[in-house]
Amino acid sequence: HVQLVESGGGSVQAGGSLRLSCTASRYPTSSYCLGWFRQAPGKEREGVASVGGDSSPRYLDSVKGRFTISVDNAKNTLYLEMNSLKPEDTATYYCAADSEDVCTRPFSHRFYEYLGQWTQVTVS
Repeated sequence: HVQLVESGGGSVQAGGSLRLSCTASRYPTSSYCLGWFRQAPGKEREGVASVGGDSSPRYLDSVKGRFTISVDNAKNTLYLEMNSLKPEDTATYYCAADSEDVCTRPFSHRFYEYLGQWTQVTVS
């Protein structure tokens, strides 16, 4: 079983920055796909960023140029660096993990077997 634990959420003013972390007890396989998702009140969950396999990182259009996804394999930790935050980035954020082939599928949390607990990001 894979456990994912997020941290780093919080409240920040528009234009500010936050870094989310997601530490995995282990990766599902040696070649993985890791992603970040978010859900705002009254809205559907959406993919924010993903990384893994031979695929280049992919991003939600609205966060391109502002958010960066990265992985520290030595620490089994996934990061999401969020800069120039906007009020519309306010949401609960989740990390997700699965095998690398998931990164070649449409960007949806439905394809990921492992989802972490949420962390709240509030931008005012």
